[in-house]
Amino acid sequence: MYAKGEGVPKDNAEAVKWFRKAAEQGHTDAQYILGLMYDRGNGVPKDATEAVKWYRKAAEQRNASAQNHLGELYRTGVGVVKDSAEAVKWFRKAAEQGHPEAQCNLGFMYIKGIGVPKDDAEAAKWYRKAAEQGNAEAQYALGMTHAMGEGVPQDHAEAVKWFRKAAEQDHAKALIFLGMTYAMGEGVPQDHAEAVKWYRKAAEQGHAEARFLLGLMYAKGEGVPKDATEAVKWYRKAAEQGNASAQFLLGLMYAKGEGVIKDLCEAHAWWNVAGTAGNEDARKNLKIVEKKMTSEQITKATKLAHERFEKFRKKD
Repeated sequence: MYAKGEGVPKDNAEAVKWFRKAAEQGHTDAQYILGLMYDRGNGVPKDATEAVKWYRKAAEQRNASAQNHLGELYRTGVGVVKDSAEAVKWFRKAAEQGHPEAQCNLGFMYIKGIGVPKDDAEAAKWYRKAAEQGNAEAQYALGMTHAMGEGVPQDHAEAVKWFRKAAEQDHAKALIFLGMTYAMGEGVPQDHAEAVKWYRKAAEQGHAEARFLLGLMYAKGEGVPKDATEAVKWYRKAAEQGNASAQFLLGLMYAKGEGVIKDLCEAHAWWNVAGTAGNEDARKNLKIVEKKMTSEQITKATKLAHERFEKFRKKD
């Protein structure tokens, strides 16, 4: 009641008090919730070690959610010594009780070979169990196994089916991959307008890759009327999130004066940033554009780039 503010003012500290009383009497749900409150710092100071203690008590009483959370802490090494095999053990206990998030986590461990030998077929098996329960992350992952032919026969139509299910739950990566399938015509008839629709959904969620791809569609006029200004808008959003491909293309737009006023300093600055992130085309263009710039312009551009580096550093 206190945790949700039902019938009484919401008071997490008071909720902890009552959950603790029940937990100390061996009530498994209370033990799990108390672990969760320590894990998140709700009503008590955040304390991963204390969270592990209460998760373990509940997990040993077969509480599937506690088993899954305990597995996650072993996987990340928070509150315990990192131990991938121990993480797998707890994920498996919860997964075998039908816990969808644990099933997805177990699938991830198999696909990556973490804590268990890599086994794509076993990964697909667990992803499917979770996906069929509506777990969006598992639906996306199962779509990827079908798209790549990992552990299952390659089947683009089946990949689209699972990407769509996850995308309809607003899973950002699924939105992007569903857009890509329409853009390339894999598993569905090629449809650039449909690709734009799914890219836009992810872009509006703030996903940098989707913003870059949406900018690309506007630049090419695929699925939308060609619009350099709109392309610049989306490239900029992605570039400011650190997407190197968007930074390179935004620099190109400045160099050509497409969608923006031509500005070699801006072009140089964005290519400097993208090149530092590993974009080889940006590094090449940086050398070319410097031949057309004065030393004062290069100094100004370098300062702009450093300001952006600092901005990205603060975000990290």
